[in-house]
Amino acid sequence: MRTWPCTRPSRSARGRRCSTRGSAALFLRKLRLERELRFAAERGELRLVYQPQIGLASGMLEGMESLLRWRHPELGAIPPSEFIPIAEETGLIREIGGWALGEACRQLGEWDRQSRAVPAVAVNLSGRQFMAPDLAESIRGIVREAGCDPRQIVLEITESFGIVDMEPVIAVLRELRAAGFRIAIDDFGKGYSALGYLKQLPIDILKIDKSFLTELTTDPKSEALTRAIIQMAQGMELRVIAEGVETPAQMDRLRELRCDIAQGYYIDRPMPAAELEAGYLTPGR
Repeated sequence: MRTWPCTRPSRSARGRRCSTRGSAALFLRKLRLERELRFAAERGELRLVYQPQIGLASGMLEGMESLLRWRHPELGAIPPSEFIPIAEETGLIREIGGWALGEACRQLGEWDRQSRAVPAVAVNLSGRQFMAPDLAESIRGIVREAGCDPRQIVLEITESFGIVDMEPVIAVLRELRAAGFRIAIDDFGKGYSALGYLKQLPIDILKIDKSFLTELTTDPKSEALTRAIIQMAQGMELRVIAEGVETPAQMDRLRELRCDIAQGYYIDRPMPAAELEAGYLTPGR
């Protein structure tokens, strides 16, 4: 019987097998997360944290952004960068987004009953949520049920949130703004949408994408773009928030550029409601 000499698999073959196993593991993890994300809210695994926003001229709290977190009982903390895209792909973002707005309103109502002065709470809206024909009424209903004042709520949409036909979106935003909500464009400068839409969108706040701040104090082009965005927005009577502030130098430069509000880890990290109220919300008005 003839035998063939054994040969070790090549390095490239071993690499392909490792890559295949890694891809399979990622695929199975994604399937598991998709399956269990459907029940995360009712199991009490989702929560909101809040990141303060500080006025650059006053140094006072101007608002806060509510951010969604998921702690799985077995897998631990799941990064938003991992589970939010899954929620978007599957359409679960509509249900989860409604839960997040309801939870933010519940917390806002609790702070109000404690007579804690809360300037505003920002809640993110996904492009997929705008596909629901009853979005505006759903949002109004959630806020009405919680007994909140819409003027304390900022609804954030990203500049490039995947909607091709903007006309229905503009109509919904106008309806929400007429009801008292403030509208913010998040991650401005990250996408490639036409500036012409800024003239049409019924918005109140522009949030500069954090990528501009990374080299704000070292790259003249980044500074020039940041200055241009601030001047353009304020010329349109919009307030400007710079997010991703991580150094005192960035804070000082934004103040010199007359940016309105700053948000980022230099100011404080996202935190549970109890920590934020202890550090930022004074009882009584």
